[in-house]
Amino acid sequence: MAYLSIGQLEKLLSVPASTLRFWEKTVPFLTPSRSRSGRRTYSLSEAALIARLKHLALDRKLGLHRAQRILEFELLYEDQDFRARAKALRDEMLLLMVESERWRQEYTRVSSVLKISGEEQFDGSAH
Repeated sequence: MAYLSIGQLEKLLSVPASTLRFWEKTVPFLTPSRSRSGRRTYSLSEAALIARLKHLALDRKLGLHRAQRILEFELLYEDQDFRARAKALRDEMLLLMVESERWRQEYTRVSSVLKISGEEQFDGSAH
């Protein structure tokens, strides 16, 4: 199972780590796991839950308290089969986002190595 650090989640959702920590204190059902060193780790399910909270609170401008109440209702009372399918889709989307970020970082690394290598060859052949 994939786990995200608070920094990875911050980058993925474009939400500052300070906001994520505040939400954790304010919203009782947001409880990320902790590593042995005490760092927060988020499962894909937790990340999807936080993404939904962000959407409601910030994107739809409902505010944290109202977004929390809507999310609680969705978690407790909505059609469970629908919720399970939606959760699976959200988890898969987040996994794809995480993997695409890894591919982007690898592409950046490789292209910078190739650029440096190409410059060295060009510089060497010019003399």
